[in-house]
Amino acid sequence: MFKKFIALSAVTVAAFAGGAAHAQDKTLLNSSYDVARELFEAVNPKFIAAYKAESGETLVINQSHGGSSRQAQAIVQGLKADVVTFNQVTDVDFLADRNLLAKDWQKKFANNSSPFYSTIAFLVRKGNPKNIKSWDDLVRDDVKLVFPNPKTSGNARYTYLAAWLYANQQTKGDDAKTKAFVGKLLKNVAVFDTGGRGATVSFAERAQGDVLLSFESEVNNIKNEFKSAGYEVVVPPVSILAEFPVAVVDKVVDAKGTRKEATAYLNYLYTKEAQTQLTTFYYRVHNPEVVKATASQFPAVKLLRAEELFGSWDNITKTHFGSNGILDQLLAQGR
Repeated sequence: MFKKFIALSAVTVAAFAGGAAHAQDKTLLNSSYDVARELFEAVNPKFIAAYKAESGETLVINQSHGGSSRQAQAIVQGLKADVVTFNQVTDVDFLADRNLLAKDWQKKFANNSSPFYSTIAFLVRKGNPKNIKSWDDLVRDDVKLVFPNPKTSGNARYTYLAAWLYANQQTKGDDAKTKAFVGKLLKNVAVFDTGGRGATVSFAERAQGDVLLSFESEVNNIKNEFKSAGYEVVVPPVSILAEFPVAVVDKVVDAKGTRKEATAYLNYLYTKEAQTQLTTFYYRVHNPEVVKATASQFPAVKLLRAEELFGSWDNITKTHFGSNGILDQLLAQGR
């Protein structure tokens, strides 16, 4: 039943090699989050060409896309992904806890094994009629929001945590005032879709809400996709650091003999060529030259780390997103 579900809905697989694979060619499977399809359609051919020029070997890169947490579940159930490129640390930890990859996976590559990152930004309607500038504007009575349910969506968890971090900073750590702020923000949500694509449909096609909240990279891409609508992107002065973690799935590459190729693939994401391409999809990167060259593309923002306030991601998940956690309590108050 699970395999049928994957085949029909959760996972889409596409090959990038410029033609049919030869029997001797090695194949890698990259398991990634849903909205990264276009990104890796652009990245993979360039990596394949660079790898062949260096090694003389031809690789085939397949992609598996879906919600990050669903992708992690699929790997546990038997999806043979050589690498993961997720948008949540917790989903990689989920695999590490089941001994599919190293517990210290964040030490395997630079920047906590996060070659690129983003933050939460706002997409507003043409002319920004509600004059949305920061998180404070999102709790006004005349503003309605659209973002997915944090219980089912990774970017929505970041939205929730970003609001919490901002409120905590503004209230100087007053827990009651912070909860009240986040509770008001949740009450202003016009619709809770299960995922980012559903939220986009609600905002852009069904004209619900005044503000769509998502990753900065995603709202910029939506703005470009719906150019005729004249949407505008607002990056608040303070938001959350959202790292996009990558890892080699040790159990799979050791069985397939693809560790060298899988490691090269993830290392490629740190090259100047790949980092430059990542910025064309509005991801923030680490390469100093690329950062300097694209500085005008990314507004200044103070990025807060969730771990600095909450501790581990395991603690964050249990405290805020677990059964009867703080999120459930705040949602219940809003009913």
